[in-house]
Amino acid sequence: MTKESGYSPQTAKHREIVPAGAYWMHEVKSGEIFRIVDVEGNQAADTLFFSAADPHERYSATDTIREQANVYLSTGTVLMSDLCRPMLTIVADTVGRHDTLGGACATESNTVRYALEKKSMHACRDSYLLAVAENEHYGLSKRDIGHNINFFMNVPVTPDGGLTFADGVSGPGRYVEMRAEMDVIVLISNCPQLNNPCNAYNPTPVEVLIWAGER
Repeated sequence: MTKESGYSPQTAKHREIVPAGAYWMHEVKSGEIFRIVDVEGNQAADTLFFSAADPHERYSATDTIREQANVYLSTGTVLMSDLCRPMLTIVADTVGRHDTLGGACATESNTVRYALEKKSMHACRDSYLLAVAENEHYGLSKRDIGHNINFFMNVPVTPDGGLTFADGVSGPGRYVEMRAEMDVIVLISNCPQLNNPCNAYNPTPVEVLIWAGER
């Protein structure tokens, strides 16, 4: 379900452009509002969430899907942790749905899906590994990289239960906005994928914004 936000970018306490193929890692406090903007449209923002109090508690696709009885995420969806606790709630969304089934691209999946020579291409898992290595103060490691959300990405479920990659349903300037229900560490890989329509074969920037809380 689409819903516009009441927050103005001019009042955000933090505002930053994340280039195509780069990562962004930041703590968002309980009650704060966090927005990801698809700046040019048809981009994919592969996102992980961790509890700042205990990073071993993290976003769980299975718990989120089970609790809301829907494989797609949009306004009103509560993003659940692997302890089945609310982490964030989607409070505004101008796209309509987001994927949490397709996973993040990796050098291994690039090889299997496309061709052997694609293994050397940069992938979201590379960005995640670089992020945890360069931000040791968060206490995360390779083993903490698990389920992710693909904001703005279109991954239809086929009639026989498979997944396909399709052109995005987002557009320039569209966004998804969440309220943090606990202190969370946010890790975004602004997907560098060139081999399927999730980025229109042309990765572009996203923007992230944080507001202090309810108006």
